[in-house]
Parts: sequence; structure tokens; C-alpha cells
Amino acid sequence: MDKRILILGGTGKTGKRIARGLQHLQVPIRLGSRNENPPFNWDDPGNWQNVLAGIEKVYITFQPDLAVPQSIEKIKLFTETAKANHVKKLVLLSGRGEKEAQACEQIIIQSGLEWTILRASWFMQNFSESFLLDSILNGEVVLPTVKVSEPFVDADDIAEVAVKVLTEPNHSTKIYELTGSELLSFETTVSTIAQALNRKISYTEIGMDEYVAALKSYQLPDDFIWLIKYLFSEVLDGRNQWLSNDIQHLLGRRPATFEEYVTKTAKTEIWKVY
Repeated sequence: MDKRILILGGTGKTGKRIARGLQHLQVPIRLGSRNENPPFNWDDPGNWQNVLAGIEKVYITFQPDLAVPQSIEKIKLFTETAKANHVKKLVLLSGRGEKEAQACEQIIIQSGLEWTILRASWFMQNFSESFLLDSILNGEVVLPTVKVSEPFVDADDIAEVAVKVLTEPNHSTKIYELTGSELLSFETTVSTIAQALNRKISYTEIGMDEYVAALKSYQLPDDFIWLIKYLFSEVLDGRNQWLSNDIQHLLGRRPATFEEYVTKTAKTEIWKVY
């Protein structure tokens, strides 16, 4: 009952990093995941009250993404449950340029609770901890045609901002745009990884229909395929092709570059081919 900050997705890309940061500050936390006790599951709202018992603040990440249609209903119910359990503040990890995510933001903003919104661009960690990892290991990255650049952001920077927002005053009623410090194409990011690893990694772009067919041939879940199609066909249309200085403002330093992320990640040997 002394765990004051709940981290949803506590074992995920940002959640595990935020947990480490708060533990370093000796801030009591509770991880929200299916394997914790009590367990948290977005599909089991009957148990949310137990997870929220004694909690003052919540860091919210939604799986698989706020872009999916069912997110609005679940975020609304979770916000109501949190308020009924005397939670004081909600910090939402949101996506840039996603209309469904912005609808979820409004639920948080209109809740009557303290709130902060963190709108993040594409994670650099998608290349090492998510769906692009296998492609990097196989030496062949195939993606739908992308004509724009993206300000990829390091999950370490997102976590550092989240820890600050969760533990310091003066961040309530703020929306922060979290981007890296450079606009990069997917082809450039793959080339940067290949160069650092001194390994050939091919990069190919194909039509969306062909890409979706390929995903289906791998028997990937329909909701994952829908999400990838949505992100590449709608969100990666140029609307997010600009840089924010919010990380610089909040942390007093520039965001990590993609090269810095690659150098750091290569040392973990996650990309090592045996």
C-alpha cells in the first residue's frame, strides 16, 4: 500500500526505464503488467481497482497503441476508475499526429485530475526492442514506401522526461512534444546501424498491399497488421516532419542522436548474429 506511482506497461520500452529511474530516486512504485501481483490487464477492468489501491500518480501507456479504435473506451474507463480511487495525477504517453491518441488526451485533460501529456515520435528502440529487430538480425529490412523523414526519439530520453514530470512540480496541464534532434529517413537509420555493425543490411521499400500480404504470410495478428498499416499510410505522411525542443528545455541537454543510440545499443549485443 506504500507504492505511490503506478507504471502501466512497467516492463515495456518506456516503462522499465521509468521504473529504474524512479527506483534510483527511491520513489515507491508499482508495476502495472500481467505478471505482477496484483496483475494489470487492459482487457480486465474488474481488477483495475486493486492495482490502483494506494496510488497517487499513474504513468499510462496503452497497448498496442492509442491509435487503435478501442483505446478511447478503455482510457475513459481507466480514467474514471483512477479518479474514483483518489488518484491525483495522470501522465499519458501519446503519439504525434494520431487523431485517436488526441481523443484519448482529451479524456485525460477533461478528467478533473492533474495531467501531463507526453507526445512522442517513433522510438529508436523499434530497431532493437520491437518489430524491426528481426529484420536487422536477418540483414534485410523491408518496409512500405515512406517519402518523409521522422525525428526518431530515444526511449531513454522519454523515460528521463517522464521521471521528471512524475516527481517534480510545474508540469501539470502541459503537453510536451518529444522528438529527437534530427530528421532521418528509415533508409538512413538502417544504413547507420549497418555501418556501426560493419555488416550488410539491405533496405527495400514496397507497396502497402504487398507489405500487408507479407505480414499476413507470417501469420501476424490482425490488430498488429492494422496498426502498422495505419502508421505507415496515415501518420507517416509528413505531419510529424518537424523537431521540438521540449527535451532540451526539460533536461537541459539535446536529445540523443540516432548514432549515439546505435553506439549504445550495439554494446548490448542485441544485434549480434551468432
